[in-house]
Amino acid sequence: MTVAPSLTRRAIFAQAWPIMLGQASIPFVGIVDTAVIGRSGDAAALAGVALGATLIGFVFWSFGFLRMGMTGLTSQAQGAGERREVEALLLRGIAIGIALGVAIFALQVPLGHAALALMAGGETVSAEAAAYMHGRFMGAPAALAVYALTGWLFGLGRTRDALALQLVMNTANVGFDVWFVTGLGWGAFGVGAGTALAELVALVTGLALVGRDGAGTVLAFFRRATRSQVLDPARLKQLFAVNRDIMIRTISLLLLFVWFANAGARLGAAALAANHVLLQFITVSACVLDAFAFTAEARIGHAVGGRSRTDFARAIRLTGEFSLLAGVLLSALFLLGGGAVIDFLTTDPQVREVAHRFLPFAALIPLIGMPSWLLDGVFIGATQGRALRNAAMFATLAYIALDLALRSEGQLGLWIAFCASYVFRAVALGWQLPRLSRTIGHA
Repeated sequence: MTVAPSLTRRAIFAQAWPIMLGQASIPFVGIVDTAVIGRSGDAAALAGVALGATLIGFVFWSFGFLRMGMTGLTSQAQGAGERREVEALLLRGIAIGIALGVAIFALQVPLGHAALALMAGGETVSAEAAAYMHGRFMGAPAALAVYALTGWLFGLGRTRDALALQLVMNTANVGFDVWFVTGLGWGAFGVGAGTALAELVALVTGLALVGRDGAGTVLAFFRRATRSQVLDPARLKQLFAVNRDIMIRTISLLLLFVWFANAGARLGAAALAANHVLLQFITVSACVLDAFAFTAEARIGHAVGGRSRTDFARAIRLTGEFSLLAGVLLSALFLLGGGAVIDFLTTDPQVREVAHRFLPFAALIPLIGMPSWLLDGVFIGATQGRALRNAAMFATLAYIALDLALRSEGQLGLWIAFCASYVFRAVALGWQLPRLSRTIGHA
C-alpha cells in the first residue's frame, strides 16, 4: 500500500498539484456548460441550468461524506498500518454509494418537485431546471460511487490516479455536453445527461485505476476480504458516525448556497444568471484551494493515525502557506481578468452589467475564504465530524440572519452576506483547533 511521502514543501506540492490540475478541469466543465447555454442569449435557459445545478448539487452533495469521510478514515487506517481495513473501506464506500444513488434515482420525481417548489424561479426557469435535473438524476449511482472512490484515492495520497479519473470524467463531460446541446439540440436536459454519462465513464475508469499501486484489483479486494471484516459492527458504527455529522455539515453548507441562489432568483432572471456566472469564479477558487485542503486531509489523517502532534502541526503550517499564496494570486487574477471572462460567458447585456458590478465581491472570496477551506481539510482528515457539523450550522444560520437583515440592500446585501459566511465558518473551526491538537497523542 502507498506510503505517505515526507512532510516537506516539495512533497506537499507534489501531492497537491495533481489535485489542483484535476480540480481545475471541474470549473472548466462548468464554464463550457455555462457558455453553451449562455451564448444562446436566453437568460431564462441559463438561469434554469443555474437553478437546476444548485438543486442537484444539494441532493448529490448531501452524500458528499462518501468522499470526505473516506479520505479521513482511509488515511488514518494507512497511518496505523491497517492494510486490510484500507481495502475494506473501499468496498464499503462503493457499495453504499451505489445503493444511495439507486434510491435517489428511484425518488427523482418527488425530490425534483419538492426542490423546485421551494425555489422562486418562475415557470419558465423552473421548466429548464427540471429538464436539467432529469438528465443528472440518471447518473446518481455512478456519481456517488465515484465520490467514495475518489476519497479513497485521496486518503492514500494517490493524487495522480485521482487526477487521471477527474480528467477522464471532465473530458467526457465536455464532449457529451457539446454533442447533446449543440449537436442534438437537447438544451438543459442535454447538459444534465452529458454529465450523468460522464460519471459512469468515471466509475469504470476509477475501478480500473484501483490496482495501479500493486495491491490488486477491486475483485482481488473482494476475494481477500471476509464478510466479518467488511461488515465489522465497530467499523460500520465509526463510518456512519463520521458520515452522519459530515452529512449534516454538507447539507448545512448546501442550504447556504441554495439560499444564495434563491435570493438571486427573487431579484429576477438577470440577477440569478449573473450570480451563476460569478459563481464560476468561486468554483475556480474552491478547486485550487481544495488542492491544498485535500492534501491537508491526507496528511492530517496520517498524523492522527500515527499519533504525531508534530506532523499534525507541520502539515497545517505547510499547507497553510500554499493556501495563502493561492488565495492572494486568485483574487488578483479575478480582479484583473474577470471582466473578459464575464463577457465570454454571456452575451446578455443586462446579465453582463450585473456581473461586472459585483465582480469585486467574487474576487475577494479566495482571500477571505482561504482559512475556511484549509480548516475544513484539517478537520475532515482528523474525522472530527461533530466540529465540522457545528461550524457549518453556525455559519449557515449566521449567514441567513445577515442576509435577511440586508435584504433591503438587494444584490449588494446578498453578496455582503455571502462573503461573510466564509468568515463565520473559519472563525467557528479555528476556535476548535487548539482542542483538536491537544487530543493527538505525543509530540
